[in-house]
Amino acid sequence: MGDFNLTVILDAIRRSSGGLSRVELAQIVGLSPQTISNISRRLLDQNLIVEAGKEGSGPGKPRTILRLNPSGMYAVGVHLDPAVATFVLLDLVGAVVQHSQIKTPADGDPDAVIAAIAGEIEQLIQASGVEQGKIAGLGVAAPGPIDHDQGTVVEPPLLNGWDRVPLRDALADATGMSVLMDKDVTSAAVAETWAGGPSGTGSFVFMYMGTGIGCGIVLNDEVVRGASGNAGEIGHIIVDPDGPPCDCGLRGCVKSSCIPQVLVAQAQAAGVLDEAAPLSGGPAVQDGFARLCEAADAGNSAAAAIIDKSAVLVARAAAVVANTLDVDRVVFGGPFWAPLSKRYLDRVPELIRQNSDAGNIHAIEVVGTGVGEDVGAVGAACLVLEHTLAPRAQRLLLEG
Repeated sequence: MGDFNLTVILDAIRRSSGGLSRVELAQIVGLSPQTISNISRRLLDQNLIVEAGKEGSGPGKPRTILRLNPSGMYAVGVHLDPAVATFVLLDLVGAVVQHSQIKTPADGDPDAVIAAIAGEIEQLIQASGVEQGKIAGLGVAAPGPIDHDQGTVVEPPLLNGWDRVPLRDALADATGMSVLMDKDVTSAAVAETWAGGPSGTGSFVFMYMGTGIGCGIVLNDEVVRGASGNAGEIGHIIVDPDGPPCDCGLRGCVKSSCIPQVLVAQAQAAGVLDEAAPLSGGPAVQDGFARLCEAADAGNSAAAAIIDKSAVLVARAAAVVANTLDVDRVVFGGPFWAPLSKRYLDRVPELIRQNSDAGNIHAIEVVGTGVGEDVGAVGAACLVLEHTLAPRAQRLLLEG
């Protein structure tokens, strides 16, 4: 109970942008002033919070404000995308202290990828100057589907040979760190709740734009993972009934109609991109997609038509999910989001509004991520902070 109460107080302080006094904490969390005082002293001794001045203009003693201590704890986050691997070191308030990025090894060999990730993590920590003892652990955002319980990646697209690769345990062995793993779209949703500001509150879906398209789900400030940790797989929502065939046997699914690999192939067929190089690897897809978006922004009408049609199709999928879950907001982000953002934000909000079943009751806000381009890696590191600091019912279970 003491550990649970400690995390409740930490979470309340974290969610308050300006910090809270002990009196305010007692009012918010419902614990006695003595309990608040005891736990606050414990957190101060652990350097997880600091006393940040006094406030109060009326009669009575000014109140001492408590805030998180940014340097009290750190976490490493890795986002593995078939095209690029992104690394961050976060402090306790979720700010990026150190950042790096490498291309995912082109052949996708699991051993080579894991070795490259472990080596980059070591360099990241050394460059930051942070003591190893202050790092709570490593979080990994992996492409789905995943086996959450086993910590394995199960045949993700564009990562050849990744059939039940034990990524979590392999990285724990390679780095000597405690490792948590989650799906990339879920990690992005976690990042938005921790570091996204207003866009990460309440109920929302995070439309993840990467080499694949998926969605993270947050309902009433709680991240939804599903029975196996694979919530948010939207690849087989039909968005174009007359569209290309999908490997599921249907036509016009998200997976067959509007992921970057498909759009690049369409651009090659339309002559927007000259070469018809095979798109079997993530880096090749990323490079072709970047050039497609550049052509659209430069005024190439065929390129613009491909991107604009994809906006319509993605908006249909987002509307299906938003209607199903009755959310306040649709947040877009991910490693392929930046070059799409302007054209999508010009078109998608109205398309979702037109397809909203609850539009006459409440509006659905459509925004870009408040976290930024590294949302997957930031979310991976936030997994560690969430596991360490957020209130969880499991903390109340008695061990036999």
